[in-house]
Amino acid sequence: MQTSYLLLLLMTLVLGAYVLGYWRSKALSQPLGGIRHLKSLPSYYAAKAALWSGIPAFIMLGLWASFETEIIQGIVIASLPQELQPDNLSRASLTLSQIRNVATGAFSPDQVPPAIADAAKLLLTLNNQSQQLMSGLVVAVAVLGGFLAWTRISPRLNARVQVENTLRRIFFICAGIAVLTTVGIIFSVLFETIRFFGKVSIVEFIAGTKWSPQTALRVEQIGSSGAFGVIPLFVGTLLISAIALLVAVPIGLMSAVYLAEYASSRVRSVVKPLLELLAGIPTVVYGFFAALTVAPFIRDVATAVGLSASSESALAAGLVMGVMIIPFISSLSDDVINAVPQTMRDGSLALGATRSETVKKVLFPAALPGIMGSILLAASRAIGETMIVVMAAGLAANLTVNPLETVTTVTVQIVTLLTGDQEFDSAKTLAAFALGLLLFLVTLVLNIIALHVVRKYREQYE
Repeated sequence: MQTSYLLLLLMTLVLGAYVLGYWRSKALSQPLGGIRHLKSLPSYYAAKAALWSGIPAFIMLGLWASFETEIIQGIVIASLPQELQPDNLSRASLTLSQIRNVATGAFSPDQVPPAIADAAKLLLTLNNQSQQLMSGLVVAVAVLGGFLAWTRISPRLNARVQVENTLRRIFFICAGIAVLTTVGIIFSVLFETIRFFGKVSIVEFIAGTKWSPQTALRVEQIGSSGAFGVIPLFVGTLLISAIALLVAVPIGLMSAVYLAEYASSRVRSVVKPLLELLAGIPTVVYGFFAALTVAPFIRDVATAVGLSASSESALAAGLVMGVMIIPFISSLSDDVINAVPQTMRDGSLALGATRSETVKKVLFPAALPGIMGSILLAASRAIGETMIVVMAAGLAANLTVNPLETVTTVTVQIVTLLTGDQEFDSAKTLAAFALGLLLFLVTLVLNIIALHVVRKYREQYE
């Protein structure tokens, strides 16, 4: 049975356990005079039966799916004769790929050695047996768990406490998984970065002013060592992000103030969805618009006033990116301003303040943490944008603050370095991890600064 069908069957069994648990609790309450004589509501007994049915089955399904491939591949490789046994990971991957191609029909068995063809047959057999065994065990565990929970239902059972304790543990595990995932990402990037700094000096990386990571295959070739100065990338990133924020912050905040304080309900119901539509447009569409419309327009205008402008410029990418992140600021700031209690507005107006003075002196200080959060979210979105920069600003790592010149960003270079088949033991590929770690640290510093600003002004307001 395919995994998708198995999941559907498993959810059906869990739903069945819920229904059976609910009706059993109702049936047990009838001789006692109704559900008021039960220790918990019938829904808690039903939830307990569903949890007993679903949790063990889903855990078994996850563990089976996690280890199934590795175990089957190990058995298949071990079945090969001694002369075909791979002696390293690369040869093992190549052999397994060949076996899978024969098993799926991409290669004819006549085109490969007989041992490979036999291994492909074994792979198909093991996959089928594994699917059947997994389906049988998962269904059996779900049925057995639901049946045990069904038999344990009694009027004196405090099912509510058991269900809430189980859910509390599930929530804790989910939170722990989120934290461990973050820690795992950080350490995985950190270890690869340490390997990179074993090949390239950290001083050259941080203080270098030239970025050219293309390394030659042979030492005697020109440029075999590459250049890994990160300053041009961060200057380009900050330049494009600054232009985007200069566009998005004023427009977004003024839009939020208008929608929250001045617009009628009819205008708000039309304008706010239209603004939020900007966030739903794919970034590749923004990239096309920037490359085909905005960049040529900027070049023509610059030429008309006697300036030299590239066909791909930071200004084009920044302007279009600023339009893209307007909804992040306007929508969130609008929600935050609307969350300010109406009594504060009424008190300000009652003291003789105008509506604009109320916005500046009362609403903005009260909503400052949320507004700063929206700006920070927009800045993070701008720093992490890739497609618009590739299409409108180019790939050249030029160290310049001229918005009419071609620049690139950190995220674009990360994508470029990791595109295609790469060997993760060269400085060129490992540089992507160093860029990712440095970008993470810069974003962390921006978060700390934003929190400091919010705390300072919030205390002043309070």
